[in-house]
Amino acid sequence: MPLISTTKDLADFCARLSTESFVTVDTEFMREKTYWPKLCLIQLAGTTEAHCVDPLAPDIDMAPLFALMANESVLKVFHAARQDLEIFLHESGHLPKPIFDTQVAAMVCGFGDSVGYETLVAKLAKARIDKSMRFTDWARRPLNDRQLVYAAGDVTHLRVVYERLAETLAANGRTAWLDQEMAILTDPAHYRVEPEDAWMRIKARSRSARFLALLQELAAWRERTAQERDLPRNRVMRDEGLLEIAASAPTTPDALSQLRSVSKGMAEGTMGLGILEAVRLAQAIPEKALPHPPDREDLPQGLGPVVDLLKVLLKMKCEEAGVAQKLVANMNDLERIAADDNADVLAMEGWRRALFGEDALRLKHGHLAIALTADGQGLRVIPLSN
Repeated sequence: MPLISTTKDLADFCARLSTESFVTVDTEFMREKTYWPKLCLIQLAGTTEAHCVDPLAPDIDMAPLFALMANESVLKVFHAARQDLEIFLHESGHLPKPIFDTQVAAMVCGFGDSVGYETLVAKLAKARIDKSMRFTDWARRPLNDRQLVYAAGDVTHLRVVYERLAETLAANGRTAWLDQEMAILTDPAHYRVEPEDAWMRIKARSRSARFLALLQELAAWRERTAQERDLPRNRVMRDEGLLEIAASAPTTPDALSQLRSVSKGMAEGTMGLGILEAVRLAQAIPEKALPHPPDREDLPQGLGPVVDLLKVLLKMKCEEAGVAQKLVANMNDLERIAADDNADVLAMEGWRRALFGEDALRLKHGHLAIALTADGQGLRVIPLSN
């Protein structure tokens, strides 16, 4: 299989694909040593041809590919699209549109939670995936034919998987369900990492507002440094180090170097200057502007059994409809519904509300009951009078 490594060949291939109703897409990337994913290979297939594209080739211009990804007359089909979409957003500044994610579609069609590509290929395309090249170093050149054939399999089998899932969605009237999910996936806000919000991902025991201000500034410093140097966050500093600095709030290089997480060289270098500036900024924040920890949503007394009943109802509804439970609601959603009829959760919106949310409220307010079937082998929902 020839590897596309020139701008002309890429432009010609993308021109042919632009006449297709859909193309299947996959990427291979490395991220172990970088903040941003390093794009190493792109696989593309139309209905009759498939090629791998080498983004690491000297002087290749990826503009034809990005134009194809932006062409809204061509559907882009991915499996587990999120990381691929993040790469395209970083590389081109735009997300591909429109898209079809076969993993999400499979969850809508009853294949379970986060179903793998290999499973779908086996069930829908009646083919097997060669696993031997799974751990290839895709950044190393040259790539051999076996590697390229393996990589291309991620988009050639995907054609059949897409067609079967699209047929199923149309037959069961759930195409609109998937459209709602794709609208979420193609919202750029889901891929932006704002340095000022990075502290929220760190588990901190202290709920002191000043401590959280220090953690916020330190996490923002780490995020910006990681982005600028293209390093993983933990290569800049681990979470434990940020928590230690936030707790001690050092103001001098000497005080900073006394901490277990900071070497003397770091404390006295540019990294140390950045850390101390973050501490200074946090200490200068007025009391009224300090961040506050997220409110703890403790479950009101006595609602535990209600959550258990909602969990049973969710399982029943999803099994009956052939939809993955994970796609409809999680335990946090159930707890919030138990506590509040107007809970701001996806389970109470759109198709999820029709499938589960409305009956969840009816069950909660005594208008539905769950009982064993007459043979004792299953459960059924019984409407109750108001």
